Parts: sequence; C-alpha cells; structure tokens
Amino acid sequence: MRVAVDAVRFSYNGQPILRGVSFSVSPGEILTIVGQNGSGKTTLLKNISGVLPPNEGAVYLGMKQPVEMSSGGELARCLAAVEQEREVGFDFTVRQLVSMGRFSHRGRFAREGDADRQKIAAAMESTNVTQFAERPIHTLSGGERQRVFLAMGLAQDPKVLLLDEPTTHLDINYQIQIMEIVRRQATAGLTVLMALHDLNSAAQYSDRVAILHDGVILAIGRPAEVLTEINIKTAFDAEVRVGRDPFTGSIYVTPHPQKV
Repeated sequence: MRVAVDAVRFSYNGQPILRGVSFSVSPGEILTIVGQNGSGKTTLLKNISGVLPPNEGAVYLGMKQPVEMSSGGELARCLAAVEQEREVGFDFTVRQLVSMGRFSHRGRFAREGDADRQKIAAAMESTNVTQFAERPIHTLSGGERQRVFLAMGLAQDPKVLLLDEPTTHLDINYQIQIMEIVRRQATAGLTVLMALHDLNSAAQYSDRVAILHDGVILAIGRPAEVLTEINIKTAFDAEVRVGRDPFTGSIYVTPHPQKV
C-alpha cells in the first residue's frame, strides 16, 4: 500500500515540531527516517498512524486518511505500529500476545479460526519466536521480546508497518535479526517506515533514507545520496567520514572527532 504524507504540520503546546513534511513510500519499500533526538521522528510516525492527527496537511494510506479508517478495525487491518518500548501489564505467553494481532480481524472475544491460527503461526515463524510460544513474555530477553512484538504486528497481516527505533538497546546479533526480518517482509511487498538512530543500519537496509531536521525533510533519497558528510554535519552537528563497505556495497559512516 502506498503511503503519502502531504504538507504535514504538527505542534506540541504551540511549539512547532513538523513544519510541512511531504513524501511518499511505495509498496515493498523501506523508508528510514533519521535525525537528532527531538527532531520529530516519533511524532511523524504517530501522525502517520493516526495516533496524533496532523494540525495541518494530511496522511493517506492508499486513498484514505487514517481518520476515515478508524472505525470497525479497518485501520488496524491496514497498518501495524511497533513501538520502541512496550510495557505488558499481564504475564501473557508469547502466543497469547501474538494472537492479539488478530483482534482486528476476528474481534476481541471471538474464537480463533483456521485463518487466524495460520497467520499467528506464520508471524511467529517469520520472526523466529515459535520456540517461545508457551513462555511468559517477562522471561525473554529484550531482543526476544522485540521479535515477539514484531510478530504481533505481522499477525495483523498489515499492508503498512511502522517501526520506532526497533533495534534500540539490543545487542548486535538481535539488531541484525530484526533488520533481516524487516527486509524480508518488505521484499514480500510490505510498505515499511521506520525511525532509526543507527545510520549504518539505515544505510544497509533501507531503500531510501529521509533526514528530518528542524521540522522539515533536509534530504530524501537513496542512502548514498542522503547520508553524506555535509548532510550529517548539518543535521547532527557531527564530523564523520563516509565510505563504502567492499563486502556489502553499502555505505558506512565513521565518526571523526575533532581535536579540542
């Protein structure tokens, strides 16, 4: 499903956060949003998901705005959002949590049908959490829990996936696992928008990168076009060197501290 963000503006308590943001994302594409802390990445994702409707401008999921899809579970069947950190109030098992992704398809109190069970099993298999099915969520590591929440989102069978810093606080092996899962889902046709801190992961796994700076899109395009030394200096006030990995072919960003 195509996602279009059209001149979105948003403020918190009169403080402008987004100042007219526009872009689109095509089915099967990964667009990664990068920027300094407080640049508005999470706010933008919430505008797209409908959690925070824009003050001005519009977001379109296909031909509809999120507000037009909010009743009857239509929005949840179209879009899944995986937050950076998620608290679980009860000690559900992994399978119980993943099965909650099917509520928008069958209702909260309806019994699971064959289609539900197939989608739950497929989501758990694709995120490699099947072996944890009967374990309480609190017994898992941070990386394992993040895969469970991703499985819960995929069980919704969405057309659009939003990810807010999905690899934060994870060891490198879990970071790679999460990013590889996301890449496979996009290859299968899912539209993916995610916010990331890690510029190297953004460079390696994204089809396009957008730098959010001062409430606007500073640059958007292929990683090599956007993640330049000049753009990173402007957006992050950081001196870096940008090279190309001879094995993966993707660019990489290396900090270059200045002498003081």
